[in-house]
Amino acid sequence: MLDENRSNPSPRAKPSRSGVIIPEQTSWKGQILARLIWAFVSLLAATVRFRVDDRSGLLTPGGNEKILFAFWHNRLAMALIAYRRIIHQRDPSRHMAALVSVSRDGGLLARVVELFDGLPIRGSSSRRGPQALRELVAASRTGRDLAITPDGPRGPCYEVQDGVIATAQLTGLPIVPVSIRLGWKYPLNSWDRFEIPLPFTRCDITLAAPIRVPREATPELRSQLRAQLQAILRAGVGQ
Repeated sequence: MLDENRSNPSPRAKPSRSGVIIPEQTSWKGQILARLIWAFVSLLAATVRFRVDDRSGLLTPGGNEKILFAFWHNRLAMALIAYRRIIHQRDPSRHMAALVSVSRDGGLLARVVELFDGLPIRGSSSRRGPQALRELVAASRTGRDLAITPDGPRGPCYEVQDGVIATAQLTGLPIVPVSIRLGWKYPLNSWDRFEIPLPFTRCDITLAAPIRVPREATPELRSQLRAQLQAILRAGVGQ
Protein backbone atom coordinates (compact mmCIF):
# COMPACT_ATOMS: atom_id res chain seq x y z
CA MET A 1 0.00 0.00 0.00
CA LEU A 2 1.01 3.57 -0.46
CA ASP A 3 1.69 4.82 3.03
CA GLU A 4 3.91 6.62 5.49
CA ASN A 5 7.29 5.54 6.82
CA ARG A 6 7.18 3.37 9.91
CA SER A 7 10.17 5.12 11.46
CA ASN A 8 7.99 8.19 12.05
CA PRO A 9 4.67 6.80 13.24
CA SER A 10 1.66 9.06 13.18
CA PRO A 11 -1.52 8.94 15.26
CA ARG A 12 -3.86 6.14 14.35
CA ALA A 13 -7.17 6.84 12.70
CA LYS A 14 -9.91 6.54 15.28
CA PRO A 15 -13.20 4.74 14.82
CA SER A 16 -16.40 6.75 14.98
CA ARG A 17 -19.17 5.95 17.46
CA SER A 18 -20.61 3.56 14.90
CA GLY A 19 -17.30 1.67 14.78
CA VAL A 20 -16.47 2.87 11.27
CA ILE A 21 -12.83 3.95 10.91
CA ILE A 22 -12.63 7.49 9.57
CA PRO A 23 -9.38 8.25 7.69
CA GLU A 24 -7.26 11.03 9.18
CA GLN A 25 -7.22 14.22 7.13
CA THR A 26 -4.18 16.44 6.80
CA SER A 27 -4.12 19.90 8.41
CA TRP A 28 -3.67 23.19 6.57
CA LYS A 29 0.05 22.86 7.28
CA GLY A 30 -0.09 19.40 5.71
CA GLN A 31 -1.83 20.89 2.69
CA ILE A 32 1.07 23.30 2.24
CA LEU A 33 3.63 20.54 2.79
CA ALA A 34 1.89 18.33 0.23
CA ARG A 35 2.09 21.15 -2.31
CA LEU A 36 5.80 21.57 -1.57
CA ILE A 37 6.42 17.82 -1.94
CA TRP A 38 4.55 17.83 -5.25
CA ALA A 39 6.60 20.77 -6.52
CA PHE A 40 9.89 19.26 -5.35
CA VAL A 41 9.24 15.88 -6.94
CA SER A 42 8.03 17.48 -10.17
CA LEU A 43 11.13 19.68 -10.43
CA LEU A 44 13.42 16.80 -9.52
CA ALA A 45 11.84 14.58 -12.16
CA ALA A 46 12.66 17.18 -14.80
CA THR A 47 16.37 16.45 -14.20
CA VAL A 48 16.05 12.66 -14.20
CA ARG A 49 17.01 10.56 -17.23
CA PHE A 50 14.31 7.90 -17.63
CA ARG A 51 14.75 4.61 -19.43
CA VAL A 52 11.69 2.36 -19.76
CA ASP A 53 11.70 -1.35 -20.57
CA ASP A 54 8.09 -2.45 -21.15
CA ARG A 55 7.83 -6.23 -21.08
CA SER A 56 4.17 -6.23 -20.13
CA GLY A 57 2.80 -5.92 -23.65
CA LEU A 58 -0.07 -3.86 -22.23
CA LEU A 59 1.14 -0.39 -23.20
CA THR A 60 1.04 -0.81 -26.97
CA PRO A 61 -0.58 2.05 -28.93
CA GLY A 62 -4.34 1.63 -28.85
CA GLY A 63 -4.28 -0.75 -25.90
CA ASN A 64 -6.92 0.06 -23.32
CA GLU A 65 -6.69 -2.75 -20.76
CA LYS A 66 -6.43 -1.28 -17.28
CA ILE A 67 -3.61 -2.40 -14.99
CA LEU A 68 -2.86 -3.00 -11.31
CA PHE A 69 0.68 -1.67 -10.82
CA ALA A 70 2.75 -3.19 -7.98
CA PHE A 71 6.04 -1.69 -6.78
CA TRP A 72 8.01 -1.69 -3.54
CA HIS A 73 7.19 0.92 -0.90
CA ASN A 74 10.67 2.46 -0.96
CA ARG A 75 10.30 3.25 -4.68
CA LEU A 76 7.29 5.45 -4.00
CA ALA A 77 9.10 8.74 -4.60
CA MET A 78 9.33 8.11 -8.34
CA ALA A 79 6.22 5.98 -8.81
CA LEU A 80 3.74 8.83 -9.32
CA ILE A 81 6.10 10.53 -11.76
CA ALA A 82 6.64 7.23 -13.56
CA TYR A 83 2.89 6.77 -14.03
CA ARG A 84 2.51 10.28 -15.39
CA ARG A 85 5.47 9.89 -17.73
CA ILE A 86 4.76 6.35 -18.99
CA ILE A 87 0.97 6.10 -18.94
CA HIS A 88 -0.80 9.43 -18.66
CA GLN A 89 1.30 11.31 -21.21
CA ARG A 90 0.68 8.56 -23.75
CA ASP A 91 -3.04 8.45 -23.03
CA PRO A 92 -4.39 11.47 -21.09
CA SER A 93 -7.71 9.69 -20.59
CA ARG A 94 -6.09 7.20 -18.19
CA HIS A 95 -6.00 7.93 -14.48
CA MET A 96 -4.90 6.05 -11.39
CA ALA A 97 -6.34 5.14 -7.99
CA ALA A 98 -3.81 4.41 -5.25
CA LEU A 99 -4.17 2.70 -1.89
CA VAL A 100 -3.13 5.04 0.94
CA SER A 101 -3.10 4.60 4.71
CA VAL A 102 -5.88 6.00 6.93
CA SER A 103 -3.32 7.64 9.25
CA ARG A 104 -2.51 11.35 9.40
CA ASP A 105 0.66 10.84 7.35
CA GLY A 106 -1.53 8.94 4.91
CA GLY A 107 -3.70 12.05 4.71
CA LEU A 108 -0.63 14.02 3.61
CA LEU A 109 0.21 11.42 0.99
CA ALA A 110 -3.40 11.30 -0.18
CA ARG A 111 -3.20 15.02 -0.96
CA VAL A 112 0.05 14.46 -2.90
CA VAL A 113 -1.69 11.73 -4.92
CA GLU A 114 -4.52 14.16 -5.70
CA LEU A 115 -2.03 16.78 -6.89
CA PHE A 116 -0.74 14.19 -9.35
CA ASP A 117 -4.33 13.73 -10.59
CA GLY A 118 -4.74 10.42 -8.79
CA LEU A 119 -7.59 9.12 -6.63
CA PRO A 120 -6.49 8.09 -3.11
CA ILE A 121 -8.27 5.08 -1.61
CA ARG A 122 -7.82 5.10 2.17
CA GLY A 123 -7.21 1.82 3.95
CA SER A 124 -4.82 -1.03 4.73
CA SER A 125 -4.98 -4.72 5.59
CA SER A 126 -5.37 -3.89 9.30
CA ARG A 127 -7.62 -0.81 9.14
CA ARG A 128 -10.56 -0.18 6.83
CA GLY A 129 -9.39 -3.04 4.62
CA PRO A 130 -12.75 -4.42 3.38
CA GLN A 131 -14.12 -0.96 2.61
CA ALA A 132 -10.91 0.02 0.80
CA LEU A 133 -11.07 -3.16 -1.25
CA ARG A 134 -14.64 -2.36 -2.31
CA GLU A 135 -13.57 1.16 -3.28
CA LEU A 136 -10.66 -0.20 -5.32
CA VAL A 137 -13.05 -2.49 -7.17
CA ALA A 138 -15.39 0.45 -7.80
CA ALA A 139 -12.49 2.60 -9.05
CA SER A 140 -11.41 -0.12 -11.47
CA ARG A 141 -14.95 -0.34 -12.82
CA THR A 142 -14.85 3.37 -13.66
CA GLY A 143 -11.81 2.70 -15.84
CA ARG A 144 -8.98 3.63 -13.49
CA ASP A 145 -5.64 1.85 -13.21
CA LEU A 146 -4.73 0.84 -9.66
CA ALA A 147 -1.45 1.15 -7.73
CA ILE A 148 -0.44 -0.81 -4.63
CA THR A 149 2.84 -1.14 -2.71
CA PRO A 150 2.53 -4.80 -1.67
CA ASP A 151 5.02 -4.56 1.22
CA GLY A 152 3.42 -1.46 2.75
CA PRO A 153 2.48 0.19 4.95
CA ARG A 154 4.64 -1.40 7.65
CA GLY A 155 6.54 -4.20 5.96
CA PRO A 156 8.43 -6.39 6.28
CA CYS A 157 10.45 -4.82 3.49
CA TYR A 158 10.35 -6.70 0.16
CA GLU A 159 7.67 -9.13 1.33
CA VAL A 160 4.44 -9.20 -0.68
CA GLN A 161 1.29 -9.24 1.43
CA ASP A 162 -1.99 -10.86 0.35
CA GLY A 163 -3.90 -7.64 -0.40
CA VAL A 164 -2.54 -7.13 -3.90
CA ILE A 165 -3.51 -10.68 -4.92
CA ALA A 166 -7.02 -10.29 -3.46
CA THR A 167 -7.46 -6.99 -5.30
CA ALA A 168 -6.40 -8.53 -8.62
CA GLN A 169 -8.74 -11.48 -8.06
CA LEU A 170 -11.77 -9.27 -7.40
CA THR A 171 -11.10 -6.63 -10.06
CA GLY A 172 -9.82 -8.94 -12.79
CA LEU A 173 -6.97 -6.51 -13.49
CA PRO A 174 -3.58 -7.95 -14.45
CA ILE A 175 -0.80 -7.23 -11.95
CA VAL A 176 2.19 -5.58 -13.62
CA PRO A 177 5.30 -5.73 -11.40
CA VAL A 178 7.20 -2.45 -11.70
CA SER A 179 10.91 -2.30 -10.88
CA ILE A 180 12.41 1.16 -10.36
CA ARG A 181 16.19 1.52 -10.11
CA LEU A 182 17.85 4.82 -9.32
CA GLY A 183 21.48 5.48 -10.16
CA TRP A 184 22.03 8.20 -7.54
CA LYS A 185 19.89 8.08 -4.43
CA TYR A 186 19.84 8.73 -0.72
CA PRO A 187 18.39 5.87 1.38
CA LEU A 188 16.64 6.87 4.58
CA ASN A 189 17.11 5.06 7.87
CA SER A 190 13.58 3.64 7.83
CA TRP A 191 12.01 0.18 7.85
CA ASP A 192 11.97 0.08 4.05
CA ARG A 193 15.21 2.04 3.40
CA PHE A 194 13.13 4.59 1.49
CA GLU A 195 15.00 5.93 -1.54
CA ILE A 196 15.22 9.68 -2.24
CA PRO A 197 16.34 10.28 -5.84
CA LEU A 198 19.14 12.79 -6.37
CA PRO A 199 19.15 15.37 -9.17
CA PHE A 200 20.33 14.26 -12.61
CA THR A 201 20.18 10.59 -11.73
CA ARG A 202 19.15 7.86 -14.13
CA CYS A 203 15.92 6.01 -13.45
CA ASP A 204 15.50 2.59 -15.05
CA ILE A 205 11.89 1.40 -15.03
CA THR A 206 10.97 -2.16 -15.98
CA LEU A 207 7.39 -3.29 -16.42
CA ALA A 208 7.42 -7.08 -16.17
CA ALA A 209 5.04 -9.54 -17.80
CA PRO A 210 1.59 -9.37 -16.20
CA ILE A 211 0.39 -11.80 -13.55
CA ARG A 212 -3.29 -12.69 -13.80
CA VAL A 213 -5.25 -13.98 -10.84
CA PRO A 214 -8.32 -16.02 -11.87
CA ARG A 215 -11.57 -15.18 -10.09
CA GLU A 216 -11.84 -18.84 -9.00
CA ALA A 217 -8.21 -19.02 -7.77
CA THR A 218 -7.68 -21.41 -4.87
CA PRO A 219 -5.69 -20.45 -1.77
CA GLU A 220 -2.84 -22.59 -3.09
CA LEU A 221 -2.79 -20.75 -6.43
CA ARG A 222 -3.02 -17.39 -4.69
CA SER A 223 0.01 -18.32 -2.59
CA GLN A 224 1.94 -19.37 -5.70
CA LEU A 225 1.12 -16.12 -7.48
CA ARG A 226 2.09 -14.08 -4.44
CA ALA A 227 5.48 -15.85 -4.36
CA GLN A 228 5.88 -15.26 -8.10
CA LEU A 229 5.19 -11.54 -7.74
CA GLN A 230 7.60 -11.32 -4.82
CA ALA A 231 10.37 -13.07 -6.76
CA ILE A 232 9.97 -10.74 -9.75
CA LEU A 233 9.99 -7.58 -7.65
CA ARG A 234 12.96 -8.74 -5.59
CA ALA A 235 14.90 -9.54 -8.75
CA GLY A 236 14.38 -5.94 -9.83
CA VAL A 237 15.82 -4.44 -6.65
CA GLY A 238 19.38 -4.57 -7.95
CA GLN A 239 20.98 -4.35 -4.54
